[in-house]
Amino acid sequence: MPPSTTVDALPEALPAAPSARRELIRMSLPVIGLNLLNVTAVIVDAIMCGHLPNGEEALTALGFAGQISFLMVVIMMGITVGAVALVARAHGARARDRVQHLLQQSVQLTLILGVVAGALGVLATRPLLWMLGATPAVEDAASSFLTPIMAATVLGYLNILLGAVLRGVGNTRLALRVAIAVNVVNVLVNSVLIFGMGPVPSFGLPGAAYGTIFAQTVGVLLTVYLLRAGAEPALELRLSWAPLDLPLAKELLRVGAPAALDMMIMNAALFVIIALLGRAEPLAVAAHGIGMRLQSVAFVPGLSIAQATGALVGQSLGGGNIPRVREVVRASAWLAAGILSALGVLIVVFASPLIALFGAHPGTVLGELTYEWMVLLALGMPLVGAHFAFVGLFQGSGATNTGLAINALTVFFFQIPLSLLLGPMLGWGPLGIWIAFPASYGMKLLLELWAYRRGRWAKVGVHA
Repeated sequence: MPPSTTVDALPEALPAAPSARRELIRMSLPVIGLNLLNVTAVIVDAIMCGHLPNGEEALTALGFAGQISFLMVVIMMGITVGAVALVARAHGARARDRVQHLLQQSVQLTLILGVVAGALGVLATRPLLWMLGATPAVEDAASSFLTPIMAATVLGYLNILLGAVLRGVGNTRLALRVAIAVNVVNVLVNSVLIFGMGPVPSFGLPGAAYGTIFAQTVGVLLTVYLLRAGAEPALELRLSWAPLDLPLAKELLRVGAPAALDMMIMNAALFVIIALLGRAEPLAVAAHGIGMRLQSVAFVPGLSIAQATGALVGQSLGGGNIPRVREVVRASAWLAAGILSALGVLIVVFASPLIALFGAHPGTVLGELTYEWMVLLALGMPLVGAHFAFVGLFQGSGATNTGLAINALTVFFFQIPLSLLLGPMLGWGPLGIWIAFPASYGMKLLLELWAYRRGRWAKVGVHA
């Protein structure tokens, strides 16, 4: 049976609805603001640390630390993606009690996971830095930042989950307000703790960690207060501890675990890249870290559209509206690709002043390496934009195994081999390693288009 027949045989629900593009923009704009604010803290930390007396060492340490921090976020993806998909489906089906149950169980599982992951993270920090090839001095600096961050993992996890659940019910504005408060606190506290002010001494790189932890605490407390005060009627946060619903936990992980494993695979690829860069040219790790922080800003619109796409896909499937899902995905792909293409042009045009913000100036080794990396990032932006639409589709439908399979094939059979070939084997150095980035997204997009046309996501979605 052709793929189209499989999809078209499903029920068409079909009350009039706003255009997919308009709905995506409506939901994405607050999420864009939210994600921009989330990455702002990381950017500001790097800029501040880049202007410390040991700026290059601090940036290199943050390059290594950022990779390990990303690994911790990946671990949380299993609950987050599962919670968003299930909450969106339940909300779309008007199952209020189901939404409340999902919220409470997700929070409890996050608390457990956050404590366990944080303890393991503290123990694993130095071994992971050694595996990445950090020098002893850089290892000490990165560890001074990472250890307190790891110890407070549960705070970061709660912030991620609560923001994601708000997204699942379509209330992106409340999450944005919380993020504004958190980031204002983060910038103010970090500036004091990193450089010192009055009676407060300069803590340097560890100060960035302490400021981040303080801001995350503010975020959790503020969100809990707002939900308890009824700021989002669809979400009634209960502070009591309920017996764990093991079948629900299994369902959350069934949907979310492939997405988490998907991100782990990406992290594994980044581990390989960082290790290759560190051995080819240590300053390339700092350049990579600067580029990744700027990339995190440039990717915000695409990521935000993906998150809005996931919520709309989940809600549409909850109402049985398959044609609406297709409309959303098409609008998402064109919108995200267009926006990221424009941002790619801006990255190339303003590369030099952007790099200089981090203390990496043209004519220096660090400056030249960072410029090369940013140009390659820009070339891959249209492909990344279209890719985000399919991320939203697979996560919102619960067909996360599809995204996992595509990513695994691309990373292990294309990106890593290409990095090894162009970098160490052919002697192209960091440039060769980085070329694999835009090339891998091209391969990934071809596989995603094939999976989309096949249409299995319409059958394997989660069930509220």
